[in-house]
This record gives sequence, C-alpha cells and structure tokens, in this order.
Amino acid sequence: MKRFFADLHIHIGRTFTGKPVKITGAKSLTFTNIIRHARNEKGLDIIGIIDCHSPEVILEIEDLAQKGFVTEHKEGGLQYGDLTIIPGSELEIYDDSCKGPIHVLCYFPTLSAMKDFSSWLTGYLKNITLSSQRIYASGRMLQEKVKELDGLFIPAHVFTPFKSLFGKGVERSLSEVFDPDLIDAIELGLSADTMMADQIAELHRYTFLTNSDAHSLKKIAREYQVLEMEAPTFAELHKALAGKEKCRVKANYGLDPLLGKYHQTVCSECFGPFDEENGKCRNCNHHKFIKGVADRISELKSSGGLPDVRPPYIHQVPLEFIPGLGPKMLEKLLNHFGTEMAILHDVPFSEISKVIPEKTAMLIGKAREGKLNLQAGGGGKYGRIVDS
Repeated sequence: MKRFFADLHIHIGRTFTGKPVKITGAKSLTFTNIIRHARNEKGLDIIGIIDCHSPEVILEIEDLAQKGFVTEHKEGGLQYGDLTIIPGSELEIYDDSCKGPIHVLCYFPTLSAMKDFSSWLTGYLKNITLSSQRIYASGRMLQEKVKELDGLFIPAHVFTPFKSLFGKGVERSLSEVFDPDLIDAIELGLSADTMMADQIAELHRYTFLTNSDAHSLKKIAREYQVLEMEAPTFAELHKALAGKEKCRVKANYGLDPLLGKYHQTVCSECFGPFDEENGKCRNCNHHKFIKGVADRISELKSSGGLPDVRPPYIHQVPLEFIPGLGPKMLEKLLNHFGTEMAILHDVPFSEISKVIPEKTAMLIGKAREGKLNLQAGGGGKYGRIVDS
C-alpha cells in the first residue's frame, strides 16, 4: 500500500472565461490554476474539485484533455501528471424533510458521468452555472441518482451552524432526510474532530473526512487526509472510504476545532460569549446567538460503542495560520523544500530553522506537535494562535 495526501473539497471561483461559479470564491480559483497549485505548491496527490457540473468548467476540462494535459484513468479519476482529480459537485438540499438547508458532496469516476449528472441537474436547478445551488429534489432522490452514475455521496461540513446536516438540517438523525445506506462518508468541517463526532452513535459506521472547503488557492489543504491505497484512482478511493481490501483513511489532518469559525456559541451581534442558560450575551445583553459546533454536538450526544478502528485525527495548524509566516517567507520555504506537504511532514526542524527565523521555525515545530496555545473561534470568526 502507498501513501497519498488528499483534499477532496476545493471550490472553483471562476471559469476560464472569467464567469463566476462560487460567488465567494477567489477569481484565481479556475480549474487549471487549482490543479497546478495543488500539485506544485501544496504537494497533494488527490484532489476533489467541486463545481465540475458547471458547463464552462466541463468545457475547460475537455479542452485540457484534448491538449493532452489531462487524461482519464481506467479505474476512474482524471490524471494531471502525478495528481489525480476527482470531479465533484456541491449541492444544497432543502426538501420537505429538512429543518434547514443541507450541503452535500457528489463525486463521479469519469467526466462522462459528470456530464450526465450536469445534464440531469438542469431539470432541478435554477442556475446550473453556479456552485452550491439548491436542488429541487429530495435528498433520497439525489442519492439514488448519484448511485445510478456510480458516484459517491457525502454530507458536507456536517456540524456548521448554517447549511449543514446537523447544524440546522435535521432535528436529530440523518435518516430524517437521507438513506443511511447510500452515504459513503461524513465530512466533519473545520470546527469538529473525530473525538467530537464520535459522540453521535449513528456516525460510527462511517469513515470521516477532513477537507479544506477551499475558497482560495492558499486555503487548499488546510485540512486533508492521508489515504493508504494501491493507486490514486476513484476505484481505490471508493474502497478506502468503505475500508475494503486494506484500503483506508490512515490519518485525518485538521485544524484543532478551537481554530474553526464556528466552534463556540457566540452572540450574533458582538460575537462575544453567549450565556444560553440566561438567554443573553455576557457583553452586550443581545438575545440572539449563533450556536457553536461543540454545543450542538453536546445536544446530539448519544450512547453506543465506539468503532473498533478509527484513524488518528492529528491537529495540524496550516502554515498560513503561523504568526509571522507571511507570503514571502512561505515562498522562501517552498523554494527550498518543494511543497507544503514536505514542510509539514518530512523536513527536519533543523533544516527549516536554517531558512527562516528560529522563532517562526519553532512555531512550525509546535504546530506539528499540537503544542500551540489557541483562542477559540465562533460565529464565523476563526480562532487564532496566541503564542508570541
């Protein structure tokens, strides 16, 4: 078995002609820029690019294929040199079974399957060109279509307060909206980790994923996983999510949940600590709040034995979070050591400290070991490192 670094949730900001796809995504997030950056600077082996259902994105992929830059692997997935691309789509479900909107991820083995899915979606979306659009179909209907096309179905960032399965989508159980047997994995999101998610018994059967949900090039691989598989293909990814034939998620690398934007419950007015028991903000006495992921999971907590095997969840701080590590210093590191994956996993501390100031190098070392002091985030504001 071989080791592969994978980030399976990267958005497209614009098409190759400059038209918007993910409105909140950076203009530099074109399909072509993503695959170059993910391979050459991040050092990833497998990426899932969301929003490939957009017709102009499909045209861009077809053009790259015609020019020989991208090829299809016989076991599924698109190849760009030694990088594998899994084409995907993020959609919003808000049917009669939902308490609130839910985002889901759908992945397909071939460009042909993605084109068929895009064609089918035109009958259920108001705007096929944009990302994360509401689909006017039930959750189960969408699951069945994805499976008909040999795809993977994964609820996205399942605990975030807005537009997620447990954030507002269901009262208590995923079975309120979905067929549990047609879910291939669960994406945790930036404000939760394995230990938190495993407090909910119905999630024990699923593999957990940690992805970036990148809206800019620099956010790619802020969360990712290490996969153990024979080869970087769609078929092997499917086996890894199912834990079959010795394929597996070997480890999840993600933010400490304290750094996530929605970890703690905060006042919706000033984002200060909110006292739910007394129903008001401790700072400004405002009565509305944004419920944090930690409190929501506490509400959903249920009994049940933990899974026999669960890969380690390693709290890793992305380089962009390191105080004092600006773009020029990061570029210097990349020029010396190649990719961010190399810096985070393979380069000895002694070598890093030869290239950048020792103080900053020490913070990278602490980040690797999970020894940084953190201040919790909430209400859409990231937590931060408080080491000086």
